[in-house]
Amino acid sequence: MEPTQAVIDCGGVGYLLEITLNTYEALRRADASRVKLYAHLAVREDAHQLYGFYDMAEREMFRLLVAVNGVGNQTARVMLSSLTVDELRAAIQTQDVKKVQRVKGIGAKTAQRIVLELADKMGAGVDSGKWRVESGMANQARDEALTALTMLGFAKPAVEKLLMSTDWRNADGSAMTVEEIIKEGLKRL
Repeated sequence: MEPTQAVIDCGGVGYLLEITLNTYEALRRADASRVKLYAHLAVREDAHQLYGFYDMAEREMFRLLVAVNGVGNQTARVMLSSLTVDELRAAIQTQDVKKVQRVKGIGAKTAQRIVLELADKMGAGVDSGKWRVESGMANQARDEALTALTMLGFAKPAVEKLLMSTDWRNADGSAMTVEEIIKEGLKRL
């Protein structure tokens, strides 16, 4: 294991994963026989690259970062090596462009783009305790509800605030469907 790479043995086959410095530190403290890494496979024309993360929150943040135009896999990894997930989330929620820009290789425009594009996904302006890593299905349902409610004529900022301020679960704890979110949203707007 190196500070930027780890090899995971899976049934006698070794997989090389690119890791962040935060994951490296967590791995150093962990029992090597019981390590579990969450992987992300990046497919390019010339390579298939695995990235490993110590917890799901870091992997989800990585995926959010690489979805931003101009932020590649290596840039996202450097960002998560320089800042913890909580530090990066707080910087985005408070729209602290300067803190994001302090990461090596991140210029002013890229930092602004990251904050702008990810602020709504992390509830900027909403109680920071409300943001959590959620399944892709829950995020997709909320995104579809946002589109539907704005198409019905509601102001996007008001809809975003409503959607980020609620857990959107049924009484039995299951995630609400798009239709259920829209119906409940119509009652509250």
